[in-house]
Amino acid sequence: MPAVRTVSAGAPLGWLARGFADFRAHPLPSLFYGACFALMGWLIAVVFEHAAAYVSSLVTGFFLVGPFLATGLYALSRRRERGEPAWLAPTLDAWRPNVGAIGVFGLVLAVILLVWARASLIVFALFFTQDIPTVEDFTARIFALENLEFLLAYLAVGGFFAVLVFAISVVSVPMMLDRNIDGIVAVLTSLKAFSANVPAMVVWGLAIVVLVGLGFATWFVGLVVAVPVIGHATWHAYRALIE
Repeated sequence: MPAVRTVSAGAPLGWLARGFADFRAHPLPSLFYGACFALMGWLIAVVFEHAAAYVSSLVTGFFLVGPFLATGLYALSRRRERGEPAWLAPTLDAWRPNVGAIGVFGLVLAVILLVWARASLIVFALFFTQDIPTVEDFTARIFALENLEFLLAYLAVGGFFAVLVFAISVVSVPMMLDRNIDGIVAVLTSLKAFSANVPAMVVWGLAIVVLVGLGFATWFVGLVVAVPVIGHATWHAYRALIE
């Protein structure tokens, strides 16, 4: 098991600063990955425009598998760290040297995504038995005072899945990419890093929520920049947390 370092609560701010520096150093390949995330959000919103429950569960759930989908961003940061050219092509299949471990971890995240999607629909069905909100009136209906119980229940269920994925993926995918280790060791190391740095993890989690939330608030346009910065910062989080 790799040794885990203890960092200060403010360390995530430094990770974000270094992540933004990586983004500025190779903006075009970084923007490619950000655009992929934004495009997926747009597609989900368009395909399920008359079913807000599906849009909510799939868009938020899509980011549960974000740590796996951001593998290319970790590879870009590693290439810059090594002084290699920050080209897009070599990062598209960066997972290949450890495809077994990274693939299994991606499958685990996909299963969690499916469970969350089902749980999300159940919460909607319990509180909106007759009139499910549409995409157009989703925000107004969800945040209305009479739907406060729904909002609290939805946040509680979603928060459970978010914390679970966050804890097992803080450093797991970057470590599997960098060290060619198996998924079990990576997940256990991630859990160890999470438990040893709870204050920093709270700050890091809130920072991710704020950045992704701003991306959602701009109809996914902000994700084009927010996702690459978070992905690059995750690489620096791995470097800071694991000896």
